[in-house]
Amino acid sequence: MHAKAIEFENYELLQDETCAQRIITAKEKLGKHAVILAHHYQRADVYCHADLTGDSLKLSYLAAQTDADYLVFCGVHFMAEVADILSGSEQIAILPDLAAGCSMADMANLSKVERVWRELAEILDPEETITPVTYINSSADLKAFCGEHGGIVCTSSNAAKILQWSFAQREKVLFFPDQHLGRWSGHQLGFSMEEMPVWDFDEPMGGLSEEQIRKAKILLWKGHCSVHQMFQPQHIIRFRNQHPDGLVISHPECSFEVCKASDYVGSTEYIINTIREAEPGTRWLVGTELNLVGRIAEEFKAQGKIIQFMSPMVCMCSTMARIDPQHLAWSLENLVAGNVVNQIKVPTHEANLAKLTLERMLAVSK
Repeated sequence: MHAKAIEFENYELLQDETCAQRIITAKEKLGKHAVILAHHYQRADVYCHADLTGDSLKLSYLAAQTDADYLVFCGVHFMAEVADILSGSEQIAILPDLAAGCSMADMANLSKVERVWRELAEILDPEETITPVTYINSSADLKAFCGEHGGIVCTSSNAAKILQWSFAQREKVLFFPDQHLGRWSGHQLGFSMEEMPVWDFDEPMGGLSEEQIRKAKILLWKGHCSVHQMFQPQHIIRFRNQHPDGLVISHPECSFEVCKASDYVGSTEYIINTIREAEPGTRWLVGTELNLVGRIAEEFKAQGKIIQFMSPMVCMCSTMARIDPQHLAWSLENLVAGNVVNQIKVPTHEANLAKLTLERMLAVSK
């Protein structure tokens, strides 16, 4: 390894077109030693360079299966952590920009979750009665917490199935950090709103009474996705008034009211596949991240499908957009030069516990 990496300041002012060519050249030099993984929400000028694409569940499988030396993750921090946890010990996960985080994931941290666990222990025995379930959009230490306490990880593709597994273990679930995915998944299993109260982590005992906690089946963390909360039922009403034959499809990170008003609800992979398999000439209103909607609108245009973004406002994952051509070129050219920049390395003990929950998820999801 070289003693000093190439500084990013050499890339800040590069034109996107220049970066694109340098990315292509660096990929050719690295060959099979490096693989670029990109989430569906990634910006187009980065997504186009990906070797592997998908939603969180698909990328989890892919990260576990690839044998490249370097896993360059064009997503956000927790995704690169998952890649590190599931990959081999000699493989290196890289996040081109360490500022690419997730506001939802940041709404739950280990100290808050441990405090909730202690507070619940004042009323019942959480180790005997509660299965902790963390959405994959969370930090590695929260996945490790679930591993330590008999819990599991879920994605938007498999959340209902994971909840069924969880209730086979214990009678209640603590679901974090996204309340909307937890609520919609619980609704799919037949639970009422009263059985799924929101735990406000800024309030003592979550702002709930002892009776509410004892009656609860799913305790929903007060967290949300800043992108998907922008979609509103009135957007759907307006669309249906204008296009009575149109179809509405939404991501389960949307509010319960939006999901309930939609014709279809599912993960990004589900959204893509549902529209792909639809009849030519259909019109769709899509409630998920802007980059994905724009990409599939272009992909299916030849089939006469009209795909419309749900919100009149621009809603994109701004933190994921931090992975730009400049950062990708910088990280790849450093690899060519023998330098690793922005490696994501989860501590061994934490990684082992987190891997346990991820492997449980992958086994349940098959």
